[in-house]
Amino acid sequence: MFIADYNRSRGWGEPQIVPYGPLSLDPGSSVLHYGQALFEGMKAFRQTTSGRTVLFNPDFNYLRMQQGADRLCMEMPSKETFIEGIRALVEIDQSWVPTSRGSSLYLRPTLIGTEAFLGVRPSDEYRFFVIASPVSSYYKEGLGPVKIWVEPEYVRAAPGGLGATKAAANYAGSLKAAYQAKQNGYAQVLWLDVTRQFVEEVGTMNVFFIIDGKEAHTPALDGTILPGGVRQVVIDLLKEMGLKVVERKIPWKELVDLKSQNKLTEAFGTGTAAVISPIGELTSAQFKLDFSGAPSDQGKDLGLSYEPFKYAKKLYEQISGIQYGEIPDKHGWITDCCAAAD
Repeated sequence: MFIADYNRSRGWGEPQIVPYGPLSLDPGSSVLHYGQALFEGMKAFRQTTSGRTVLFNPDFNYLRMQQGADRLCMEMPSKETFIEGIRALVEIDQSWVPTSRGSSLYLRPTLIGTEAFLGVRPSDEYRFFVIASPVSSYYKEGLGPVKIWVEPEYVRAAPGGLGATKAAANYAGSLKAAYQAKQNGYAQVLWLDVTRQFVEEVGTMNVFFIIDGKEAHTPALDGTILPGGVRQVVIDLLKEMGLKVVERKIPWKELVDLKSQNKLTEAFGTGTAAVISPIGELTSAQFKLDFSGAPSDQGKDLGLSYEPFKYAKKLYEQISGIQYGEIPDKHGWITDCCAAAD
């Protein structure tokens, strides 16, 4: 694992790569009491043709973590330390980078407050570290459609809070609703805003809705939604496919109406872990929206038919093709990490 330590009077110390193992923390460390914890999610991919290992969009991850560190009053390492530290770690751990399609080496850059004190203020000491693990599909369904529960009680984030940062506290607050949903047979929850009127995220992913086969609508980034790297990639690719992309506040009741009118044909989540996750079913206590591809009875009378998960499949193939070097990267999303291992 890659480690670098910061002290406000001395600055950042010499970074190092050490064997994976427990961290030694004082029981008074600020991370344990005041929640100064921030992390990123990234992946390294083995190119299928050259055998080289690459990173996907690391500049985005650095910028998002830098913005999160500012929000949590934390000290962020330089971009050079962030990128070069990850590169060095992946090069040492190349044998752990999977070669099978759909698999990758997941990278978890993490920043925590380590100063020992009791008192509500920012820490004067921080530890930045990066750990890695081979991974396959995030959901057991893979690219298969997932069932999502529309969460009526709990909320993920509030205006002015930490919703736009990848803070550990965001995930702690999401666990209960996600656990209850899984107990009832759902893969994740669809989060609504504090008024319970507008759609925000699906689980830990950004969410998109295809309307009339011509437009893709996604919740606007208004401070309560985490800006995802794959979200922006998807927006760019959808535009290239000829769709109009609309970023706005989306009332969930509008989605119900659009589905009843056979205008809402597809929904999917986007994120680093799963890349693209088609939504097969969106359910609450009041309604159930089925995206399996079958139109409603009214739609059948009109002779409508759908291609299930059309854009989710296209996006997944295009993004994964770029990640594995099978499709040219004309956007600059791929960063070389290290040459093919001997």
